[in-house]
Amino acid sequence: MAERVDVVVVGLGVGGEEVAGKLAEAGLAVVGIESNLVGGECPYWGCVPSKMMIRAGNALAEAGRVAKLAGSASVQPDWTPVAKRIREEATDDWDDTVAVDRFVGKGGRFVRGYATVTGPRTVAVGDQTFEATRGIVLATGAAPVAPPIEGLAGTPYWTNREAIEVEHLPTSLVVLGGGSIGVEIAQVFARFGVRVTVVEAADRLLPFDEPEAADLVQAALEADGVTVRLGMHATRVLHSEQEGFAVELGGGAAAATGDRLLVATGRRGRVADLGLETVGLDATAKAIDTDDRMRAADGIWAVGDVTGHGAFTHMAMYQAGIAIRDILGQEGPPADYRAVPRVAFTDPEVGSVGLTEAEARDRGMSVRVGQTDLTTSSRGWIHKEGNTGLIKLVAADDVLVGATSVGPMGGEVLSMLTLAVHARVPLPQLRSMIYAYPTFHRAVEDALRNLVK
Repeated sequence: MAERVDVVVVGLGVGGEEVAGKLAEAGLAVVGIESNLVGGECPYWGCVPSKMMIRAGNALAEAGRVAKLAGSASVQPDWTPVAKRIREEATDDWDDTVAVDRFVGKGGRFVRGYATVTGPRTVAVGDQTFEATRGIVLATGAAPVAPPIEGLAGTPYWTNREAIEVEHLPTSLVVLGGGSIGVEIAQVFARFGVRVTVVEAADRLLPFDEPEAADLVQAALEADGVTVRLGMHATRVLHSEQEGFAVELGGGAAAATGDRLLVATGRRGRVADLGLETVGLDATAKAIDTDDRMRAADGIWAVGDVTGHGAFTHMAMYQAGIAIRDILGQEGPPADYRAVPRVAFTDPEVGSVGLTEAEARDRGMSVRVGQTDLTTSSRGWIHKEGNTGLIKLVAADDVLVGATSVGPMGGEVLSMLTLAVHARVPLPQLRSMIYAYPTFHRAVEDALRNLVK
């Protein structure tokens, strides 16, 4: 017989944990179900440990810039403290006891296992069945997708998880995929002495960002010793314990070889085997469709990566807040995805929000574009070594609809641009602002002056 509770949350990544915890604190009877680690990808294999790696790699790069700024410095890369910090400070050696206790301490009930929706408002996990009188929240996240390349299946290729967990770096690495995960890990490993080759099927890295940003990132990676191979399709993967990996490429191009292979070709929502068909949802879809209150069906909400609105922690938390309000019957703004920020934490850092120039033109907008080179700004000139970057603005109907900030603090400068896109701040108002001098964000003022059709 099913046990009656108020809400069942399936998946306790950052979004699911937020929903479950807040609803429990509000006095609801909440069951949270997680088959892996409470907290999900971000604290254990994503945002947090990867940025620790990046911070370490950037420290090495900064030391290399001392000679042109402040004398001389000598560094010896050592991965040991990086791996130690990830294990001890970020992941507790991939133990989620603290996170489980945090949820239970808020009044929630935790169940470890794989959950299946068995009908309207019912969920089974193991030999337990729960009836959720208010509803079910699906927050099952996303998983890496391996392309159907001959010979790949069955080899010990890496996803981001193996790359994060590594204690001893390989001599060489092939990265399949030039998106943000691929280029971030490629740059870090290269800065620690690994011979890295990035293979990307598109004609540029970061194919969903502005091409000008991709060009700067490619130049930075190549300066760090990374080999970048664009417009290349992997046709077959060969592996042996003695020789490592060889990725054969189309068009007669030479194979890319390395001791290890990182597959970073995208992620897909964990939708399969959830039992969505029992509640009238498409169990074969790539993601769960929701309305602007995160409702997927009667008595079912979905938040986070599984909704297909970007594999970002900040998106999961944003959607979690909307779902919490809706379940509790509270007022609040609906979901609005016009100003979704994203950051590739390369050096230089790439922050983007809203539409790219190409996306805006494809929508038939009357587009104006303004751009400025960060190195020509006062702060860029002062910063000198490591000052590569740009500001690119995309405007239509006298407001910004998109923006890109590349530079030493590209993600931080993005904050004001995200606000401008989100709030539809008129261009005359942006032009009339006072921009602090000398700052990187002051370059936004130059880009505004350069807006042209």
